[in-house]
Amino acid sequence: MKKTYKIEVDCANCANLMEDAARKIAGVQNATVNFMTQKMIVEFDEGQESKDVMKNVLDACKKVEPDCEIFL
Repeated sequence: MKKTYKIEVDCANCANLMEDAARKIAGVQNATVNFMTQKMIVEFDEGQESKDVMKNVLDACKKVEPDCEIFL
């Protein structure tokens, strides 16, 4: 399953770091952050509950940029 989320990120480098952090989360098959459109596309592993996984993705992204927001 693939979902798109609106995200607030301040710079392209942070977007890349957040993308890398999201990809390391259990249940995430792939993640892409587009700084220009302020969107995050997350592809989940089969059988994963997206809300549970996205809580962990948000925590990982906040370690990169503490004031980032992902609108779930």
